[in-house]
Parts: sequence; structure tokens; C-alpha cells
Amino acid sequence: MKKALAGLAVAAALGSPTLARAETLTIACGSVGMERDLCKSGAEAWAQKTGNTVTIVSASTDATQELASLQQLLASGTADLDVARLDVIWPGIVANYFIDLKQYIPEEVLKEHFQPIVKNNTVNGKLVGMPWFTDAGLLYYRKDLLEKYGQKPPTTWQELAQSAKVVLEGEKKAGNDKLVGFVFQGKSYEGLTCNALEWIDSFGGGTIVDPSGKVTVNNPKAVEAVTFFASLVGNVIPKGVLAYEEEGARGAFQSGNAVFMRNWPYAWALANGKDSPVAGKVAVMALPKGGADGKSTGTLGGWQLGVPKTSKNPKLAADLVKYLTSTEEQKRRAVVGSFNPTIVSLYKDPELLKANPFFGSLYDTFINAVPRPTIAGAKYNQVSTEFRNAVYATLNGSGKAEANLSKAETKIKALSKGGKW
Repeated sequence: MKKALAGLAVAAALGSPTLARAETLTIACGSVGMERDLCKSGAEAWAQKTGNTVTIVSASTDATQELASLQQLLASGTADLDVARLDVIWPGIVANYFIDLKQYIPEEVLKEHFQPIVKNNTVNGKLVGMPWFTDAGLLYYRKDLLEKYGQKPPTTWQELAQSAKVVLEGEKKAGNDKLVGFVFQGKSYEGLTCNALEWIDSFGGGTIVDPSGKVTVNNPKAVEAVTFFASLVGNVIPKGVLAYEEEGARGAFQSGNAVFMRNWPYAWALANGKDSPVAGKVAVMALPKGGADGKSTGTLGGWQLGVPKTSKNPKLAADLVKYLTSTEEQKRRAVVGSFNPTIVSLYKDPELLKANPFFGSLYDTFINAVPRPTIAGAKYNQVSTEFRNAVYATLNGSGKAEANLSKAETKIKALSKGGKW
């Protein structure tokens, strides 16, 4: 099982000590921020309610690695996993390995969720995954430092760079030489694809592959966007960011060593936790525009829960999925961990909005997030890899954006077969 799960660490089994354990299920839980703890407590509540036992496996913090591990596991035909978590871009890649949840989830329950997400999770009429939480990239900033130096929250990326320089200069004079300007997910993995897509879309450079299947990654606005961010590496952006995943960026920001951070909503609850050095000093907003004629955009993220066809207890596994994606459970996860619900009605819940005020003010950001080019279907991962490798090379000083994006364009076009994905 260890070989098949490659990248998933086995944890303790959960269950009720007083109820009969009819079956044992295994679920994969995320490892970013509070993900594992909230997944574990939710699964434990279901186990106590039903009298079954749940075993937790922890997924990699690197989504690219997690997909590779999941594909290896599914291809092996093992029955070791009953409930899998699926990134929003995976349904079209792994659909053939999962059961149709429509046979277990009533239509009235599906109608409670954001319909574009339900549609995204439906492949050839089959509901591959049940929406669990949604995401969009956001900008976190130190409101105390911006106020200290007379800076306003940036409306453009150019303003962000300028404000960061002002704050860094002031803090350096005050003896604070640990502070950096901007941190994000710069490692060459799916997180960089999300960040770079936000950059080029905000500059008006499109979405790598357009909805018709045409490869658009190499254009003047996309080149301008990547060139701009590469110009910040070594000054506003520390070179160490090129090794950061979500938690690396959060660690730098939450320790008080960054002015700005791009991350997902989950970071809000942690940044404002009782042990956080920056609690009460943080604000969050939509990501900046790529210049005066650009737009604010956040990449669509989020995770789903699905049941592999190899599960020995598909009906029971589907019941666990239904419980973990329910209104009650999604509200708990939102209040405690700032995980965005996929259930529309929760965005009007007073308790939830008190814990996460930006859920209401940035509602449009979440429902209008820019999707990744999943039109590529099973080839999406290859498209993403070519794109982020080109961006990473540019950030790392290995060639100019124009040449690197041109190479990516050639490789992605070869995958597309003339736009026929």
C-alpha cells in the first residue's frame, strides 16, 4: 500500500469506541494549513454517527505530486482508497476511475451548490466529484505597514511593487532587514500555474488556451506580465520564493516577514489565529489589475470528493462524501478554517460572515474566478507543466519571457492537434 499511495502518509484510524464498526473506509485528506485537522474531525464525526471506522491518509502539499500519486494508485486497481480528494482541474483527467455520485446524491442537494462547479465536476454526464470547497487567489497585506508609510492598498501590480519598495526602504532604515516585499507560490508546480495565469489574465493576456481550444499563451500582454514579475525577483520578490508552495508563502507572511502575499482564503484564519505574530495586522482584497487597463482576476481553485470504482464500499463511501460536503460541515470548515463553501446559501450566514468578512465583500471574486484551461482534458497536466516551466525559467533568469513563452506555445500546440483536444 505504501508504494501505491506514493506521497500519501498513513495516519491513525478514527471511529466511535462505543458503536459497532461495520466497515472501515480510507479517505485522503489535504495537508495545507488546517486541511488535515478539519478533514479528520469531520470524518471522525461521521464515523461516530454511523458506527464505522475511517482511516486517514495525508496527501502531498504539492498538487502536482498528489495527482501523480493518485493516478498511480488508481491505475494499480487497488482498493486501498474509498474517498479521494480531487482538485478542480482533475475531473476530466481521472473521470474513468470514479463512480457516478448522482446515484447517491439527490438532485435537490446538488442544486444547493454553485452550478458551474457541479458542471465542472460532471464528465460525460457522470458526477465525478462532489463540491467540497472553492477557492480563488487573493492578496493579503500588512495594513499596519501600509498605513505607517502612507501607502494605500494597491489597485495594480505596479502599485504593489512601488508600495513594497517604499515600505522595505523605510523598514530597512529602522533596522528591519528581514522584511521582503511580495511572496507567492513560486515553485514549479501547479501553484505557479495558478499565480502566472492570474498575472497574464490581469494584463489582458488571456488564459493559456482559450475556450475554443486555441493556444493563446504567447502574446504581447502575456509576455509583458511575465517580464514584469521577473523584473521584481531579487528586489521586491526574494529569490527564495521560487521554492515556495502555499505554506512556504504563508510562513514568511505570517511570521511578519512579508508586506504582501498571494494565497488562498484558508490563510486568513491562520494569519489571524491567537498565536499568529500578525494577528489583527492583516487585510485581504482582490488581486491587483495588470495596469490601468487591466483587470482584477483570481484563479479558480477548490477541491471535490469522489469515490474510486475500486472501493469495496461505494455506497458507504458516498455517504461519507455527502456528509463532508453538507451545509453543516461546510459551514464548520468555513468558520474554523476559512474554507470557502460551495453552497450558495452559506454566503448569507451571519456567523460565517463574522468569521470571514471578505467572503461577502469578495463574493464576486469567487464566483467569477478565471478557470484554468481544462478544455485540454486528459492533457491538461502537460499543458500546465509546459506553461509553468516557461514562467519559472523566466523568473529564474533562464531566458526572456518572449522566447520561453514561444517555446511553450510550440509544445502546447503539438499537444492540441490543431485545437482538437
